[in-house]
Parts: sequence; C-alpha cells; structure tokens
Amino acid sequence: MAHGTPPFNALYAFIITAKHLNLTYAANELFVTQGAVSRQIASLESFLGFKVFFRHARGLTLTAKGAEILPDINVAFQQLLETTKHAMKATGEIKLKATTCSTRWLIPHLVKLQNDYPDLHVALSVSTDHDVDFSKEDFDAAIIYTEDPINFTENALLANELTIKLFDEVLCPVVAPSLIESTKIFDINRHTFLHPTEDKKDWQLWINKTKQNEIIMKNNQHFETMGLAISAAIQGLGVTIADLNLLTEDIRMNRLRQIISSTVPTGASYYLKLKSSHTATSAIETFIEVLTGNQ
Repeated sequence: MAHGTPPFNALYAFIITAKHLNLTYAANELFVTQGAVSRQIASLESFLGFKVFFRHARGLTLTAKGAEILPDINVAFQQLLETTKHAMKATGEIKLKATTCSTRWLIPHLVKLQNDYPDLHVALSVSTDHDVDFSKEDFDAAIIYTEDPINFTENALLANELTIKLFDEVLCPVVAPSLIESTKIFDINRHTFLHPTEDKKDWQLWINKTKQNEIIMKNNQHFETMGLAISAAIQGLGVTIADLNLLTEDIRMNRLRQIISSTVPTGASYYLKLKSSHTATSAIETFIEVLTGNQ
C-alpha cells in the first residue's frame, strides 16, 4: 500500500471515468487524451495498491474495491468544489442603484446575500429614477424598470450581456387582513382605492382586462410611487393595486392578502443592468446568482 498525498488529478480522473465507464468519453470531458486518462488511472491504482476498474473490449466496469471507494471520493470532491467556490465569491463591494418600489422585492434577496456571503457588501442607493447612466453615475449595477422590452439572452451572466431580466410586472389587488376580517362579506367598492401613480391607469387596466365591471372607484387616494401605496394598504388605508412580485414577502408575512386571484401583466419589466467592466467579477457573479434564484 502506497503512502503520502493522494494524487488528486488521478482521483478526479477516476470520478469522471467511473461516470462514463469509457476512456474515450472520459478523455473528452477532461480535455486530455485517452492515454493520459489511462495513465492517471494506473497512477491511482499504484497509489491505492488495488485495481479500480476491470478492462474489457467494450469498456470498463468497476471492481468491488473501486465501487466501494467511489461514493466517498465523489462527495469529498463536491465538498472541495463548493468550498473553493464559496471562498472565491465571499468578498467584495457592489454599488447598487435600485428603483424605490423594487426594494420590496430586493431586500429579502439582500438578506440572503448577507447571510450566505457576510463579506460581500452591497451599498444600496434608492431612486425614483427608473434607469441608470453608468457614464455619469458611479454604480456597478442597477435594478431598472421599463415598459420597453430589452433584447437579451437569458442566463448570460458575463461581459457579453449587460442586462438580465428579473421579472415581468403583474398587477393584482391587495388589502390588509384587518379590513377583510372586519366584515363578513368584503365589498371592495366600500373601500378607498389606493393608486400607485397620479392617474388611475393600473387599476383601470386590471379592471378592463379582468372584466370586473362591477367595481366602481368612488373613493380614491393617489401616491407618487407603488411603494407608498403598498405601505398605505398595509396600514389599512384601503385597497391597492400592485405588482405581485413586490408583494411576495408582505403576503407571506400576512401583512397583505390578495383579494381577487386574477392577475394582469402590464408589459413592463424589471431588469438588472450591469456596468460592462464589472460583469466578470466574482462579487457580481454571486450577486447575480442570488438575485436570479440560481444560488
């Protein structure tokens, strides 16, 4: 039995070869020659003092000893890969600009980022401005809102793609639980309609699309932003129309309830916009993974 440091390259070659049970396929995945894979396996068998594969004309099969050690070696390599991946992405600072209303969706993601990567800091600036100009504004990334579709390739996370779609705006009416529980039958027309803008276009779009013609907006309150309208609804001021994506945490925490299940897309969307010179950094890659739910 050999002693000393295990041949890690040979161990990895063993994992890949065991997956395919074919030297040619293993060589293709490892980007080496078939002969190089054979030498790695021979090196491992020399170190271990026993065979890990039986060679046949049509391929390979694991020996009893090879099958016995494979699961533990595989787990050990996965742990090693996760540890190094975490270490590589654990530090940095991102200067982020976000639209005011998007923060309701953003904050839970920042909490996850802080918990999983405590050394990665996000300096957040909030604005009612819906876009960003990186040539004039000192940000690494921005969450923007636009009614104009942006051409992009989904899941393209590096320098060739500067914009990633986060979600489409989808409207639904919500109200504080206290207003629902104060009456046996919830009559929406008896309550104040809260509007996220100075006009009534969001409510009117939802009513028209869902054909809720019985709804009459008699009492109305207008706000400058959707965030303010949502906050007012939580306090029990009335019924608001808002993007369902922004309400996820409020609904989960029972601060708001969706009173009618019908939802209506507005055609607008939220995007993550990246400064081209920063898109390949490990901090940005981690940030993207957390925001897009890929981590």
